Amino acid sequence: MANCKIMPTPVDSKSKLSANDGAPVSDPTLYRSLAGSLQDLTFTRPDIAYAIQQVCLFMHDPRESHFAALKRNIRYVKGTLDFGLHLYPSAPTKLLAYTDANWAGCPDTRRSTSSVCVFLGDNLISWSAKRQATLSRSSAKAEYCGVANVVAEICWLRNLLLELQCPLRKASIVYCDNISAIYMSHNPVQHQRTKHIEMDIHFVREKVARGQVKILHVPSSYQYVDIFTKGLPRQLFTYF
Repeated sequence: MANCKIMPTPVDSKSKLSANDGAPVSDPTLYRSLAGSLQDLTFTRPDIAYAIQQVCLFMHDPRESHFAALKRNIRYVKGTLDFGLHLYPSAPTKLLAYTDANWAGCPDTRRSTSSVCVFLGDNLISWSAKRQATLSRSSAKAEYCGVANVVAEICWLRNLLLELQCPLRKASIVYCDNISAIYMSHNPVQHQRTKHIEMDIHFVREKVARGQVKILHVPSSYQYVDIFTKGLPRQLFTYF
């Protein structure tokens, strides 16, 4: 595909890959080899993290539609060979995180995809796009699971910086675009709809009460972590 036509984005904003969509590929080994290589590339290319996470879900039984999505990624990478992860001199005085969830985004299992990205100063140092292990019955629960995951990541990073003699004096900021999830992180009252995620709620509230973390709202137009959650239109993808 050295002379292939390039694509402006790594994934279509409308399509959702399904496990039984299309005929099995003729050479599954080739599919797994290409997907594995692109997965290695995500260490310095956060922009393709979601797209590669999607194609890697079907390593065990790849179909033609999955192979088409994988080749779209290659066509995108072909046009962005000069892209990479840029790190700049920046004082490590604050951790800033974004979290989001694509509720029931998987057409087969209806599980949600959580996404997280963490900035230390001006530099992106941690990011992920991962399907949640359990089924969420509401968007609030899916979003709150994402909040709990990013708070756990922040706690680990704060402890690491403490060991490196760079302790953080201020609370780390977590931006979430779901109002219900933000309320749950502050409201000490338990509700019937939230008792099944009680451990996550207590964990996040404890960190908020100690002043280590602040959960704030961010408009969807500035929710940069959407790039790790779903396929975006070209203009929004380029902006993020």
